[in-house]
Amino acid sequence: MKSINLVLLPGLLCDASLFQHQADALVDVGGVTVVDLTGSDSIAALAADALAQAPDGQFVLAGMSMGGYVAFEIMRQAPRRVRGLMLMSTSAQPDTPEAIATREKLIAQSETDFPEVIETLLTRMAHPDHANTPEVGGVFQSMATGLGCEVFARQQRAIMGRVDSRPTLAGIKCPTLVVSGRDDALIPLEVQQELAAAIPGARLEILEQCGHLAPLEQADQLTLILRDWLATLAGGKPAAVTREMQSPAAD
Repeated sequence: MKSINLVLLPGLLCDASLFQHQADALVDVGGVTVVDLTGSDSIAALAADALAQAPDGQFVLAGMSMGGYVAFEIMRQAPRRVRGLMLMSTSAQPDTPEAIATREKLIAQSETDFPEVIETLLTRMAHPDHANTPEVGGVFQSMATGLGCEVFARQQRAIMGRVDSRPTLAGIKCPTLVVSGRDDALIPLEVQQELAAAIPGARLEILEQCGHLAPLEQADQLTLILRDWLATLAGGKPAAVTREMQSPAAD
């Protein structure tokens, strides 16, 4: 496989630990950069932060959840930099008034009881079989606690203010892969199926027994999917495939 630069965009209250398994396993493909998305309070500014941290030239971009919102903005700001796009556990839709109200309540609660906010988020994000495991629940709690409530508030403000990316999906020209956990309670599978269907030529992968935190909940399978996809982008031969690629309409 030819060397390739991979840029990974974490989700809400996540840092490089979210992608530790993938970064370690894919070190042979070239450069792997996990972007820090903690310093700004708008998606546009976070996209600029990400581009400043990315390697020179083209790269493959992979974003999870909030990282996906940032990826859509990068596709607007610098589409020629992106060689391939991977979207995990994310949506092109803007926040609803109900979702904004919920986020505002969590921001207020975080100022007095941040540990309880973390527990609430984890319950919503992870598959019930994974929420209390060290590999999923433990890692998320560690990341969130380390980042703190000020980062939480900034990121929530950015997420609430994001634009509707659906009108720009048809303009995405690079190879695109959408990955969804079948049991994602935050962004349901049908929303991610619609996302894949709206991007020309996009493919959809569905991870079984997986909620919102795909890089942690199905770390081995996601790494295999990513490795095979990178091999295809680089013009190499994918490794032996143990699962079937699905079209956006498949379920």
